[in-house]
Amino acid sequence: MMKHIYTSLDIGSDTIKIVVCELYQNKLNLLAASSYKSKGIKKGLITDVDLAKESIKSAFDEVEEMLGIKINKVITSVPSFNAEYNIIKGNVKITNEGHIVTSDDIIKVLEIAAKANPYNSREMVTILPIDYTVDDKTLIKNPKGMPCSVLGCRAVLVTTPKKNVYSVVSLLENIGKEVVDITLNDIGDLYSFNNKLFEEKVGAIINIGSEITNVSLYNKSVLVKSSIVNMGGKNIDSDISYMYKVDIKTACNLKLKFALAHKKNASVNDMIEVKNANGEVININQFELSEIVMSRLEEILNEAKKEINLLTSRKIDYIIITGGTSNMVGFEYVVRDVFGDGANIGNVKMLGIRDNTYSSCIGNIVYFISKLKLKGKDYSMISDNEVYQMTAVNSRKLSTSDSMLGKIFGFFFSE
Repeated sequence: MMKHIYTSLDIGSDTIKIVVCELYQNKLNLLAASSYKSKGIKKGLITDVDLAKESIKSAFDEVEEMLGIKINKVITSVPSFNAEYNIIKGNVKITNEGHIVTSDDIIKVLEIAAKANPYNSREMVTILPIDYTVDDKTLIKNPKGMPCSVLGCRAVLVTTPKKNVYSVVSLLENIGKEVVDITLNDIGDLYSFNNKLFEEKVGAIINIGSEITNVSLYNKSVLVKSSIVNMGGKNIDSDISYMYKVDIKTACNLKLKFALAHKKNASVNDMIEVKNANGEVININQFELSEIVMSRLEEILNEAKKEINLLTSRKIDYIIITGGTSNMVGFEYVVRDVFGDGANIGNVKMLGIRDNTYSSCIGNIVYFISKLKLKGKDYSMISDNEVYQMTAVNSRKLSTSDSMLGKIFGFFFSE
């Protein structure tokens, strides 16, 4: 029996994230996850190929060490800078005996719609179906198995500048990794948090990254627009560094290990000693440090709020905030100050990595699986022989049963 195993890569400015999962009985089991410090990447774009290659290769080495096999195939996100989202339409006659819509018919109508909208100077990332018509009458989400003479579709064609795609794909091919699919993290974030309540609603997701914050707009669970705020977690580090005259590494550690996202529960009496750039020992209290963090977070979220208003004039039904910065203690109070009750912090549902740093990476696997289902395809990125090697390596430590890969690590995806 084929094991359905998928690897997802998220190339960030601060860290390279890799997640490997197995789909078993419609649940995702975590096999391995890695977050490795990135180099040669700025604001999501590759700026130094050699440094980027080195850090991505090291991230794969780390995961491969965990699994005991080489990873040869991967889903990867590409930068969403200057991404465009265009509504496309298409129709196809159903010619099979019985005139029943099949997966092939669905793929064909989407291809026809895409070909009718040339994008020669850009690269297609994906096509996001909105709905289908059956003989020009019924608007439905999934027409598979329905009797039909003419199948129509509406979809969003997502394209980016060619360099966004080629720079990533060529680098991965250079280190021996086959890219089996490309996507945008904006899509992955939706699939990490999506539920049936979103299917008839308009919403937004804010992903606070290291150097940039992605703001994405969704209509009926389909990505329709996105924009970027040129601020992120590193701006907080810079603020702390400037205020206390400490180096960036010290500033980052203060943010991660001592500061709260909001001053509400911060203590004036809780102090920490650090050395500044002059070698002097200084005392920093948690309340003042948290005020600095809170001020920048409010600025980032207010800018993201402005972007949402620029993207649409429609009523927003939900706002989800994710990204590594959203893991900070007290972050929910900053969200409430800026959005009232109109926004929530995302909650990554994969046990073992309940960390919003991985939301895009995990969601991109969920999205890839949804496309396989649409195509009616059975696929795994790891062969049966590689599965045998992996389980042989890990069975020396742990016993296995049923879903041997998932239960080796004991982490399951709860829907």
